[in-house]
Parts: sequence; C-alpha cells; structure tokens
Amino acid sequence: MDCNTEVYKAFEVIQNGGIILYPTDTVWGIGCDATNEEAVKKIIDLKKLQQNTEMICITNGEKMMYNLFKEIPDVAWQILDLSEKPTTLVLDNPRNIALNLVATDKSLGVRMVKEPFCFKLLERMKKPLVATSANVSGMFAPKSFKEIAPEIINGVDYVVNLHHDKICDKPSTVIKLTNDSQVKIIRK
Repeated sequence: MDCNTEVYKAFEVIQNGGIILYPTDTVWGIGCDATNEEAVKKIIDLKKLQQNTEMICITNGEKMMYNLFKEIPDVAWQILDLSEKPTTLVLDNPRNIALNLVATDKSLGVRMVKEPFCFKLLERMKKPLVATSANVSGMFAPKSFKEIAPEIINGVDYVVNLHHDKICDKPSTVIKLTNDSQVKIIRK
C-alpha cells in the first residue's frame, strides 16, 4: 500500500467517528479526531483507561498548535527547535478539543510530527489526531505491529497498512510547561 491510499482510508474512518491503529513517529498508536468526544470515548474504553491522562494529540504545525492553545510559552518553540527526537509538550488550557482528552489539571500533551503518513493525514483532517500507545492501560507498549494485542487490533475500525515490520521502540520525550514558566521533564 502507498501512503496516500492509506491516508485516504484512515481519513474516511476518522471522519465517520471511527478509531484507527497507525504507525506514528514514535510507536504504534490508536487515534481518532481529537475534537470528537464519542470517538475519544471509544479509545478510552478500548484501552480500559481509568482517566484520560495517557492520551496526547499530534499536530502538523504552528497553526494547529495555536488552534489548540491560545498561549504557548516561548520556551516551547525553543524546545521543539532544539529537540533531536520527537518531543511531547504538556501545555495548559487547551481549547477546541474533546473535553475527555483534557487532564484534570487542565493540560494536554501535544507533539508536532513530520512523519509522512501522520503529517499528510493531519493535513487532510485539518484537526489534531489522538495519539496513544496501542496497548491496554497498564500493559507494555508494543515495539512492533506483531506485538500489538489482538483485542486492540480487533477493537479499532481500521488498521493502517504501513510499516508493519518497523521496530518502534523510541517513545517521545515528555516535557510539561506551565503558563507560569515552570518546566518539568516527565520522560527523557
């Protein structure tokens, strides 16, 4: 399968409120339209999450970031410019997003991606995409497609047919930035 065909198929499922299993710039993920609360609930149920703090969104650029956050600390852009590996920023007071994605402290994890499939899908969606590891809560995050549990594969509406042989063992760095200039490294 080629990337454009998979983008089209994934977009159709997402547009209809479905959830997908897809390769991200880090690990295999489960995703949906990050503005659709019902679709987000499907992921929460599939992963058996107690709360939604394990889920982040991916975007494809500054415009989408500013659509999600009215205020983005200047240091966020410096971190993204200097990062040599994918970096998830946890920022305060997201907007234009499904409420069941927002953490109890009113923050949201977000990562800008360059990976071609994700970038093109986001370009087509014109909205952020949920990106959460393809596992049941509390279980290990799979490093390859073949390690993904059958209940996850069978629980999504579409499995993207790309990179099934790729090893994905590099989760993103996670840094929490608050609007009052506090910086906390959650995962290196």
